[in-house]
Amino acid sequence: MRPETWETFRKAAEILDFSVIGLLTLQLCLFLVVFVAASVAVHQRPPFASPALLWSRYAHIAPPITVLAPAYNEAATIIESVEALLALEYPAFEVIVVNDGSSDDTLQKLVDRFDLRRAARLCDRAAPHAPIRGFYASPKVPRLLVVDKENGGSKADAINAGINASRTPIICITDADTLVEPDALLRAVWPFIDDPLTVAVGGTICIANGSIVDGGRVVEARLPTNFLALVQALEYQRVFMVTRVGLSQLGAMAIVSGAFGLFRRDAVMEVGGYSLGTVGEDLELVVKLHRHFRESKRPYSIRFVAEPVVWTQAPESLRDLGRQRARWQRGALETIWKHRSLALNPRYGTVGLISFGQIILLDVIGPLVAVTGYVFVPLSWAVGVLSHAHFMAFLAAVFSLGILMSVLSLVFEQVILGRIERSRDLATLGVVAVLENFGYRQLCNLWRIQGWWQYLRRREQWGPMRRKGFKRE
Repeated sequence: MRPETWETFRKAAEILDFSVIGLLTLQLCLFLVVFVAASVAVHQRPPFASPALLWSRYAHIAPPITVLAPAYNEAATIIESVEALLALEYPAFEVIVVNDGSSDDTLQKLVDRFDLRRAARLCDRAAPHAPIRGFYASPKVPRLLVVDKENGGSKADAINAGINASRTPIICITDADTLVEPDALLRAVWPFIDDPLTVAVGGTICIANGSIVDGGRVVEARLPTNFLALVQALEYQRVFMVTRVGLSQLGAMAIVSGAFGLFRRDAVMEVGGYSLGTVGEDLELVVKLHRHFRESKRPYSIRFVAEPVVWTQAPESLRDLGRQRARWQRGALETIWKHRSLALNPRYGTVGLISFGQIILLDVIGPLVAVTGYVFVPLSWAVGVLSHAHFMAFLAAVFSLGILMSVLSLVFEQVILGRIERSRDLATLGVVAVLENFGYRQLCNLWRIQGWWQYLRRREQWGPMRRKGFKRE
């Protein structure tokens, strides 16, 4: 290789090295801002209230809620999930399960278990969705309504059908594979009661893999035995215990998880319900709400409350997990492109500056720079183009940030929820906080590159994830 070519290659390798380190430094700075905000939120949070105290305080003024659960091929978990929803401790609520053209026996299991029969229901037409084939209800279970519809190709389509069929001022969006704790609605609804400007509230999602379930409830929380599920349990803690607590404090929460979120129905109707043609419907709806209220110059609030807890199954195979992460990546890219005018725009406050800044760093630029760095930085060091000092700085930046964020999330989980009772479990998660940086994070970035490719190809699909059912007592 000619000397000038070698020198060009060396400079390119150094630029890439510094680009990765610079990106991680920006991510660290943003994380520290969110962490400080989360620390303030934890310091200001009210004392944890018992279910009995919540009931006495809010039951007589709590607004009626409709719980919407879209279901697509959820036969393995649908009965446990619906039983958990029907057992919620809330004064006035209805459960609407939307069977989105399942090809398995999801609908038949519901009909058999709850003795459902054909019924009539008047619906709005504000939110678009595929045609409804029929409604099912039973006088034996007056709180339950099942909507059977043609497959619309997306979760958003199914949710819109449920929104149109709902009749209450507050709607709760959840998943059919999710177990909602009995007091979750009472814990999540208080921002709507205390602050009429509240339009959406999110809660904490925990991993149910390995836990003991009885009657649609998690009766004993255990760590997953599957390594992939175990790493995801740590990820969920990091996201909910630090990131969303902090972003909520900053007024910059851009996503209410599709597994559990409460919304003011009239606000959702104002923006036309969930947008079709996207797989990131939960992110896109919240961003759309932010944009709508800020552009109309109306005060509003979107909150995160850590105490409402729901449980979901995490993928336990590389194939299913890869599909999920690629889908999440597509959703983020679709949303940021559709609402690109918000990006780093002071007109939209902390939503544009912090939330979209985080999405750009983590979802748009992050995977591309990271994967390129994984390949070329070690290669450049191996052939002598990149100095040992630069290579070690690259490794330190890549691994230190991930470990720091995971350890801090464990601390927050113990402070806010305290669900890890055994020191052995805490030590296990501490080990996982280190191990996930050696292979797992790199895989996640590769899956996100796959999501980039699917986004460029305009691939839109809800897509299945295999369920194995909850572990029963």
